[in-house]
Amino acid sequence: MKHKYEIDGMTCEGCYYKVKGTLEAIEGVSEALVDWKNGSAEIQMDNHVSTATIESALQAAGQKYHIRDAQPSNMDSSVSDESQRSFLETYKPLFLIVLFIAGTTGLSQYPFASFDTMLWMRHFMAGFFIVFAFFKLLNLNGFANSYAMYDIVAAKWSGWGFVYPFVELALGVAYLVNFNPTITNWATIVVLGVSSIGVIESNLNKRKIKCACLGDVFNLPMSTVTIVEDLSMVAMAVFMLL
Repeated sequence: MKHKYEIDGMTCEGCYYKVKGTLEAIEGVSEALVDWKNGSAEIQMDNHVSTATIESALQAAGQKYHIRDAQPSNMDSSVSDESQRSFLETYKPLFLIVLFIAGTTGLSQYPFASFDTMLWMRHFMAGFFIVFAFFKLLNLNGFANSYAMYDIVAAKWSGWGFVYPFVELALGVAYLVNFNPTITNWATIVVLGVSSIGVIESNLNKRKIKCACLGDVFNLPMSTVTIVEDLSMVAMAVFMLL
C-alpha cells in the first residue's frame, strides 16, 4: 500500500537523505520516495505503519522533522465518491443490515404473545456481532489496514486489527448461547467503548477516512453514524447489566 505525507523541516539534500534513510529503516516500510523541495513523501508499506510511529522515528532523527497525512491514507476514489452521495444512499448498506438483524430477531418471538425485550436485545447483539464479523473476515487484511487508521489500540499494535473480528465473533456467539451475561456484557462495554474513542477522535478532527465497521467490503465514510453504532451497543450492554 502507498501513503502520501507532507513533511515539514526539510531544507536541503542532506535532509532528503536523512529522512529517506529514516523512513526506509522503519519496520513495514519497503520504499520511501521523498521530495525535499516540496516537503512531501510517498511511502510504500508492506504492513500498515501509523503516522505516529513514523513521526516518532523522524523526531529521533531530527527534532525539526514533522509528518502529517497529505490525504487520508486509506481513502480512495470510491470513498471520495461517497461524499457526493446523499446520506441515505451512502449508508444504505449499513441501515439495511441493521434493519434486517432487528427485524429477524424480532420475528423470532412471533406471534408476540409475550414479547421479551431483553431477549430481543440479546439476539440483536448476537446477530450484530456475527454479521459484522463476517464482513470483516471477508478481507481480514483490508479491515486491519483500515482499522489501524483510527483505532487507538490498532494504531499501536497492528495485530489487534486481525484479532478484533474474532473478538466480535466470540461476543456474537456468547450472546447467542447466553454465555455468562455479566462477563459478555462487560466485555462488550470495554471492547466497543475503547473502539469508540478512536471513532470520536476521527470525527472531532474531521478526518475523511473509511469506516471499517463493515470491513473492506463497503466504502462507508467515517461519521457520527459510526459513533452512534458503537455507543448504542455499549448502551444496550449496560442496560442488560442493570
